[in-house]
Amino acid sequence: MVDDDSLQAADALQHPKALLAAWGLHPKKRYGQNFLMDSGSARRIARLALEGAPAPVRALEIGAGTGALTLALLDEGADVTALEIDPELIALLRARRELDKARIVEADALNFDYAAYGGDTAWIVAGNLPYNIATPLMLGLIEMERGPASLTVMIQKDVANRLAAKPGTPAYGSLSIAVQYAMVVERAFTLGPRAFYPAPKIDSTVVRLLRRETPAVHPRDVSLFRKVVRAAFAYRRKTLANSLMLALGIERATIARAIAASALPPECRGEQLDLHAFSRLADAMADEQL
Repeated sequence: MVDDDSLQAADALQHPKALLAAWGLHPKKRYGQNFLMDSGSARRIARLALEGAPAPVRALEIGAGTGALTLALLDEGADVTALEIDPELIALLRARRELDKARIVEADALNFDYAAYGGDTAWIVAGNLPYNIATPLMLGLIEMERGPASLTVMIQKDVANRLAAKPGTPAYGSLSIAVQYAMVVERAFTLGPRAFYPAPKIDSTVVRLLRRETPAVHPRDVSLFRKVVRAAFAYRRKTLANSLMLALGIERATIARAIAASALPPECRGEQLDLHAFSRLADAMADEQL
């Protein structure tokens, strides 16, 4: 592990703006590029990502950019594979000698073969995720078999709020349930727009998602559980019964029996149900042979 004084001495040479300028590059909107300029924050993310993980840690970085977090992960002793979609940044990353120990892979994070990478060995994910793909990307990683043990990622603050939201709050929804079913959500710290180049119009939050040893609840049919959760929030202004009826195309009488069997009020709404209530409801829906 490299000490902070040595790292700070090299920061000016490794600053994202300086690296991009030296290569004649500019941020590309189509890739959702917002580069983290604070190396201290990159080190905080790396240390948080590796905290408690048994060495050697296999770390998959998503969206390597100019390599700020890549270098921080290497300096913390991780075995790093870094994904980047931009071929011009791939060239920059591979030219940085201090990143030689990292495997730099040109790939679209939405189409990368995570199962092949993960195999049967424990691995983690870290990254400053592009805002336009953060939610589907996280869900895919969370729901995959033998997925990462943790995700330590920078995302939009409002998305972070949704991950950690509780029943009855405006941010609570199907994303909250999908994540909390499999993961423990920890909010780490928030950065304003000025920490990035170019500056986004929103704040960004680092979250750490730790995989539970067993899911928070145990519905008989997990795929049906997820289907019911999504349907419950498909029409947020309607009651649970109406939302399920419209989203699933099921007769109201059938849904009413399942809601009653779940010991839920007939006029309740999806945002009032916690994980356990949704698990009971999914089992009751299964009993209706749906």
